[in-house]
Amino acid sequence: MRYSLLAGGKRIRPILCLASCSVVGGMEAHAIPMASANEMVHTMSLIHDDLPCMDNDDLRRGKPTNHKMYGYDTAVLAGDALLSLAFEHLATRTIGVEPERVIRAISELGFAVGSLGLVAVQVVDLSRQGTQNVGLNQLEYIHVHKTGKLLEVTVVGGAVLAVGAPTRWKGLESMEGP
Repeated sequence: MRYSLLAGGKRIRPILCLASCSVVGGMEAHAIPMASANEMVHTMSLIHDDLPCMDNDDLRRGKPTNHKMYGYDTAVLAGDALLSLAFEHLATRTIGVEPERVIRAISELGFAVGSLGLVAVQVVDLSRQGTQNVGLNQLEYIHVHKTGKLLEVTVVGGAVLAVGAPTRWKGLESMEGP
C-alpha cells in the first residue's frame, strides 16, 4: 500500500479538494481527510489498472508497478485495502464537521468509484482493449467517468466538508448520484 501511495505524483486531487473547501469559506483542515481519501482511491485505481488482467503495465512513474514488486495477489489486496481505508479514514478522521456533511462526502466518493463511476468505466475500457476503432462517444464517456468523476468528487467533497459554508450549493442538488 505504501509503495504505491507514496510513489510520488502531482497530488492534484488533494490540492483541488483543499482549494474547493477554502473557496467556499471552509477551513482546509476539515477537508484533509477527504483529500487523503481521494488520493487513496486514485492510487487503488492505478494499482488495479496496472494489473495483468487490465492494462498489464510494468512501470508506473518510472518504478515497477505494484504487482511487479509484490505479485499479482498482493497488488489486488493492496488496492482493495486502500479503497477500504479511504472510506474508513474519511469517516473517522473528519473532525469538527456535521455528520450530515461527512455522510454526504462518503456518499459522493462511493458513487464516483462505484458501478456508475470508475468501475463502469473500467468495464467499458476493458471491452475496447485491442480494438483500433474507439468511437468519440466511448472515448468521451471513459474520460468523463474515469478521470472526470474522480476529479469532480474531490472538488465536491472539499466543498461539502467546508464548515461555515452554506449547507446547500447551487447546482449540487441536481448532480447525478447521491
